[in-house]
Amino acid sequence: MSSFDTRHRTATIDGLEVFYRESGHPDNPTLVLLHGFPSSSHMFRNLIAELADEFHVIAPDHIGFGRSSMPAVDEFDYSFDRLAEITDQLLDRLGIDRFALYIQDYGAPIGLRIAAKHPERVTALITQSGNAYREGFTPFWDVLFAHAQNRTEHEPAVRELLELDATQWQYTHGVPADRLDRIAPETWLTDQAGLDRPGNKEIQLQLFWDYQFNLDGYPAFQEYFRTHRPPTLVAWGRGDEIFGPAGAEAFATDLPDAEIHLLDAGHFALETHGQEIADLIRDFLRRNP
Repeated sequence: MSSFDTRHRTATIDGLEVFYRESGHPDNPTLVLLHGFPSSSHMFRNLIAELADEFHVIAPDHIGFGRSSMPAVDEFDYSFDRLAEITDQLLDRLGIDRFALYIQDYGAPIGLRIAAKHPERVTALITQSGNAYREGFTPFWDVLFAHAQNRTEHEPAVRELLELDATQWQYTHGVPADRLDRIAPETWLTDQAGLDRPGNKEIQLQLFWDYQFNLDGYPAFQEYFRTHRPPTLVAWGRGDEIFGPAGAEAFATDLPDAEIHLLDAGHFALETHGQEIADLIRDFLRRNP
């Protein structure tokens, strides 16, 4: 299959339009891809094309991101609990009751809520800068956690994370010089266009604030790991300055059989190491159908 075989669809969930990309035959094992900030399912465009010959691939846009609905911040509960509920309902609507789960950045607290709620449905986990341990947090988070305690005082500094220079940095930091030319500039330009929509920065500020409650969920996520031992592949950028490599290595605490690969990449490792990650996934899911 190729990128030309990807279908671009929407489903109405709780009165909201949820956009998703789909490719591959539905009879094949399903892989659900959950994106992070400030991206969308666009970040998976190449991975979808690479894997759809063997897997049924679904990649939704979270509410407030990409092509999904973007209600105003006072018209929708922008919380990770609510985003997980919407994604869970989408999978039910699509009849996806058994799937492997790929989580990146924001996709981790969303996807792990679903996995902990429905452990019998999740065949395997793949995490790429998708944190589930306090060890993964870097100094990048200092201002965000300060903002969680005092929004008024720290909002100006946090708003700087919503501007173009910060968005471009998310793609380029930690990337070896000889791989920088693999990053398509439309990645950060597309993400920034989403952030620059009227009202979207207020949405992102609310999700920044709500992120603190994800840490409260870590014990439940870790208990899910220990109890259900989902086969787990970790493919993480060694140079990620948002979720550091300690976050990758921490998965071995509760999942001693986790396959952990630290790549010479940054936060958006698919842009520079997409083929390596696709090869790891294909081998891993063949062994863990």
